[in-house]
Amino acid sequence: MKMQDNNGDEDLVQFFQEMKEEDRKIPLPPFPNQKNPKLWYLIPIGIAASLALGFLLLPHEDQVPSPPTEVIIITLEEDEKNNQQIRIEEKTYLETWESPTTSLLTKF
Repeated sequence: MKMQDNNGDEDLVQFFQEMKEEDRKIPLPPFPNQKNPKLWYLIPIGIAASLALGFLLLPHEDQVPSPPTEVIIITLEEDEKNNQQIRIEEKTYLETWESPTTSLLTKF
Protein backbone atom coordinates (compact mmCIF):
# COMPACT_ATOMS: atom_id res chain seq x y z
CA MET A 1 0.00 0.00 0.00
CA LYS A 2 2.79 2.40 0.68
CA MET A 3 3.90 2.23 -2.90
CA GLN A 4 0.52 3.27 -4.18
CA ASP A 5 0.47 6.26 -1.81
CA ASN A 6 3.93 7.30 -2.97
CA ASN A 7 2.84 7.13 -6.59
CA GLY A 8 -0.25 9.24 -5.81
CA ASP A 9 1.85 11.80 -3.95
CA GLU A 10 4.33 12.00 -6.81
CA ASP A 11 1.49 12.49 -9.29
CA LEU A 12 0.07 15.33 -7.21
CA VAL A 13 3.45 16.98 -6.79
CA GLN A 14 4.13 16.70 -10.51
CA PHE A 15 0.65 18.07 -11.37
CA PHE A 16 1.13 21.15 -9.22
CA GLN A 17 4.67 21.68 -10.54
CA GLU A 18 3.30 21.76 -14.06
CA MET A 19 0.62 24.27 -13.01
CA LYS A 20 3.26 26.50 -11.41
CA GLU A 21 5.35 26.44 -14.59
CA GLU A 22 2.31 27.36 -16.67
CA ASP A 23 1.52 30.22 -14.28
CA ARG A 24 5.08 31.55 -14.61
CA LYS A 25 4.68 31.71 -18.39
CA ILE A 26 1.62 34.00 -18.15
CA PRO A 27 2.75 37.57 -18.83
CA LEU A 28 1.95 40.12 -16.16
CA PRO A 29 0.06 43.20 -17.29
CA PRO A 30 1.90 46.45 -16.71
CA PHE A 31 0.53 48.39 -13.74
CA PRO A 32 0.50 52.15 -14.02
CA ASN A 33 2.67 53.96 -11.52
CA GLN A 34 0.40 56.07 -9.38
CA LYS A 35 1.99 59.19 -8.03
CA ASN A 36 0.80 60.06 -4.56
CA PRO A 37 -0.38 63.64 -4.40
CA LYS A 38 2.01 65.57 -2.24
CA LEU A 39 -0.35 67.71 -0.21
CA TRP A 40 2.01 67.99 2.74
CA TYR A 41 2.92 71.53 1.74
CA LEU A 42 -0.73 72.60 2.12
CA ILE A 43 -0.75 71.82 5.85
CA PRO A 44 1.42 74.78 6.95
CA ILE A 45 -0.49 77.07 4.57
CA GLY A 46 -3.78 75.99 6.15
CA ILE A 47 -2.44 76.53 9.65
CA ALA A 48 -1.17 80.00 8.75
CA ALA A 49 -4.46 80.92 7.10
CA SER A 50 -6.50 79.78 10.11
CA LEU A 51 -4.27 81.74 12.51
CA ALA A 52 -4.53 84.87 10.37
CA LEU A 53 -8.30 84.52 10.19
CA GLY A 54 -8.46 83.96 13.94
CA PHE A 55 -6.50 87.15 14.66
CA LEU A 56 -8.77 89.13 12.35
CA LEU A 57 -12.00 87.81 13.85
CA LEU A 58 -11.06 87.98 17.53
CA PRO A 59 -12.56 90.99 19.26
CA HIS A 60 -9.96 93.53 20.23
CA GLU A 61 -10.12 94.80 23.77
CA ASP A 62 -10.78 98.51 23.85
CA GLN A 63 -8.98 100.51 26.44
CA VAL A 64 -11.15 101.43 29.38
CA PRO A 65 -11.46 105.20 29.52
CA SER A 66 -10.19 106.73 32.70
CA PRO A 67 -12.94 108.04 34.97
CA PRO A 68 -13.44 111.77 35.09
CA THR A 69 -11.81 113.60 37.96
CA GLU A 70 -14.90 115.65 38.74
CA VAL A 71 -18.53 114.64 38.52
CA ILE A 72 -21.60 116.85 38.43
CA ILE A 73 -24.59 115.38 40.29
CA ILE A 74 -28.03 116.77 39.56
CA THR A 75 -30.79 115.69 41.95
CA LEU A 76 -34.43 116.61 42.28
CA GLU A 77 -35.50 117.04 45.92
CA GLU A 78 -38.89 117.62 47.45
CA ASP A 79 -39.61 119.78 50.53
CA GLU A 80 -42.18 119.30 53.25
CA LYS A 81 -44.43 121.68 51.32
CA ASN A 82 -44.10 119.53 48.16
CA ASN A 83 -41.89 122.11 46.50
CA GLN A 84 -39.40 120.56 44.15
CA GLN A 85 -35.89 121.91 44.00
CA ILE A 86 -33.03 121.03 41.72
CA ARG A 87 -29.75 120.55 43.52
CA ILE A 88 -26.44 120.60 41.60
CA GLU A 89 -23.26 119.31 43.23
CA GLU A 90 -19.70 118.92 42.07
CA LYS A 91 -17.72 116.09 43.63
CA THR A 92 -14.69 114.07 42.82
CA TYR A 93 -15.24 110.70 41.23
CA LEU A 94 -14.29 108.75 44.35
CA GLU A 95 -16.92 110.47 46.49
CA THR A 96 -19.87 109.56 44.27
CA TRP A 97 -20.17 105.83 44.94
CA GLU A 98 -23.71 104.65 45.48
CA SER A 99 -25.00 101.25 46.30
CA PRO A 100 -26.50 99.50 43.27
CA THR A 101 -29.63 98.81 45.29
CA THR A 102 -30.42 102.40 46.27
CA SER A 103 -33.02 102.60 43.55
CA LEU A 104 -34.90 99.82 45.33
CA LEU A 105 -35.19 101.91 48.48
CA THR A 106 -36.82 104.96 46.89
CA LYS A 107 -40.56 105.42 47.11
CA PHE A 108 -42.57 106.01 44.01
